Amino acid sequence: MALMDFIKKQFIDILQWTEASDGTLAWRFPMQEMEIQNGASLTVRDSQLALFVNEGTVADVFAPGMYKLTTQTLTVLTYMQNWDKLFESSFKSDLYFLSKRTQLDQKWGTPNPITIRDKDFGIVRLRAFGIYSYHLSDAKTFYQKISGTRGEYTREELEGQLRNTMIAGMTDLFGESGVAFIDMASNQDEFGKAMHFKMAPVFADFGLTLDSLVVQNVSLPEELQKILDQKIGMNMIGDMGRFTQYQVANSIPVAAANEGGMAGMGVGLGAGVGFGQVMGQSMAQAMQPAAAPVAAAVAAISADDVVATLEKLHGLVEKGILSKEEFEAKKVELLKKLS
Repeated sequence: MALMDFIKKQFIDILQWTEASDGTLAWRFPMQEMEIQNGASLTVRDSQLALFVNEGTVADVFAPGMYKLTTQTLTVLTYMQNWDKLFESSFKSDLYFLSKRTQLDQKWGTPNPITIRDKDFGIVRLRAFGIYSYHLSDAKTFYQKISGTRGEYTREELEGQLRNTMIAGMTDLFGESGVAFIDMASNQDEFGKAMHFKMAPVFADFGLTLDSLVVQNVSLPEELQKILDQKIGMNMIGDMGRFTQYQVANSIPVAAANEGGMAGMGVGLGAGVGFGQVMGQSMAQAMQPAAAPVAAAVAAISADDVVATLEKLHGLVEKGILSKEEFEAKKVELLKKLS
């Protein structure tokens, strides 16, 4: 009786995987020295695929369901083994279960800044990060290219490969799209859609389906971030006259606080806006040399007004808003009005 029990234990008649731990993508059924009984029961759960491998070659792949293993269900393996249609003996084969569960909240990002070439700013360095989700969809491809014959293959082992692949894809995307980086960075939703379109075929080549990809943040170099803030704040970066006024206006609250509150602010506003208009006209004329000059009436001005204006302009020089050359040019212009 003991001998018969021993012999009986050498044959497997139920094959299944309960997925006891999270994060396992592929798991080999432990055969050891045992053989699969003819007519054995194979259970593949809704979140799984099953794969038979015969002497290193992929044979039959099973979708979710319950199967009785016979020559009718193991068609490829039957062909490989040259079995008769009604074989009676047990057989040996490697059996792998693969998880189709969606792997959620997977993080991607640049561990170090990456260098890209932008059409507006030339060579720039940036960081980006986000999340993505995927699931295993092609058992044969995943086995052949990723998991192989290992007893267990986990999500963590695949994470580094996927992250590096996505960073490479993001770098290529910037180079291929021709879209200015500053525009793409200000619309992360569209950036994420473009990344998903770019990376989906790469995931498919691994036997995976990329379900979602979200760009959560793109960090710009400090100098580019300042330009982006100005562009969003005024939405008029093409109008150089208004751009100058915008910069001067931003400095007026500081000037008012340093020079006596509202009274100082009123004088500063007159000087600042007047200078902004002059600078805006000068820039516009420099950019359009063919345009006809516009005559402007010069109002009478007193010596006290000139001194007050020069003091305000000098304050702008100290704050770095005006250069010394611009101040000297304005001073000459104001002094001429007194003659």
